[in-house]
Amino acid sequence: MLTLPGSWESALAEYIAGADFQNLSEKIASERASQMVFPPESDTFRALSLTDLPDVKVVILGQDPYHDVNQAHGLALSVPSGVKLPPSLRNIYKELAAEYDLVFTPESGDLTHWAEQGVLLLNTVLTVRAHQANSHARLGWEEFTDEVIKAVNAHSPAGVVFILWGNPAQKKARLVDGKRHHILACAHPSPLSAYRGFFGSNIFRKANELLERSGKAPIKWVQ
Repeated sequence: MLTLPGSWESALAEYIAGADFQNLSEKIASERASQMVFPPESDTFRALSLTDLPDVKVVILGQDPYHDVNQAHGLALSVPSGVKLPPSLRNIYKELAAEYDLVFTPESGDLTHWAEQGVLLLNTVLTVRAHQANSHARLGWEEFTDEVIKAVNAHSPAGVVFILWGNPAQKKARLVDGKRHHILACAHPSPLSAYRGFFGSNIFRKANELLERSGKAPIKWVQ
């Protein structure tokens, strides 16, 4: 059965012990046995491994992993160094450059340095069949990641900033106590919607301002 890293295991113990998580584990094991599935099994919970529950300062919700070879490595919106930047990530970098008045052409799409600072880069669905977007939707991951969000809401120190891009992510706002934490919402950085409210949102600056207001160190978004 799937096992969780760090303090996530104890925080989600009741859910993990239930039938829904056991069924999800069996479905993913069956998929991996018969299909090419991304990310690699060792990276399934990489977002949770890099950002333990007490360390979460920001949550960014993605959808499902990239579905082409060598792209997905367990962090939402991120790709390993050396892999061509996906369009949404290019737009994220473009917004960062505008917010911080930078001229830079980032070559790496690896956002591990965000995760190591407390940014939980969580996809709503954590696996995908090769070359088939959304193929693991409705296998049970959505319920699992709801439980992850609930755990952050309940157990992480107050003042977590939830960055919700696009309508699917914004539906998760119902799981967050807005009096205890912060919610920032705008359009998704996808080329289909970036010009409808993502560009010019100053979302990264706003997140850091909220963190500082809560007495937390800001995120160094740009290395």
